[in-house]
Order: sequence, then structure tokens, then C-alpha cells
Amino acid sequence: MADFSLDLRGVACPINFVKTRLFLDKINSGQSLEVWLDDGEPIESVTSSIAAEGHSILSSEQDSSGFHKLCLVKA
Repeated sequence: MADFSLDLRGVACPINFVKTRLFLDKINSGQSLEVWLDDGEPIESVTSSIAAEGHSILSSEQDSSGFHKLCLVKA
């Protein structure tokens, strides 16, 4: 279970990454964040951008409704 959760379903790129990054700026290193994203470009861009910034991606799962749950840890 993540320390925090952020629901960005329906939020367009690149705003979903910007909101994820702003949330990460508010939490401590080592804390985890669960982010809910739409399929397609949102999950692809947020995943690659988070990894490029050095944060760890613990898991990425797609639920039956087509949304993705991305669980990450702040570097």
C-alpha cells in the first residue's frame, strides 16, 4: 500500500506528469505514491519521465476498466 494516492484519470498530457512531479516535490524521499492514469500516452509519458528523473517504479498495473495504477517511490 502506497503512502499517498493521486487520481489523474481524465487529465491530459503533459499536465498529468506536471501534477505528479509537483506532488512528488511535497513528499519525502523514500515515500511511495500511487498514481491512477489513463491508458495510452498518459501512462507512457509519466512512466518514462518519472524513471528519467531517477524515481523508482515499483509496479504498473492495468485494471479491468482500462485505467493504470502506477506505484512509485520518490528518489
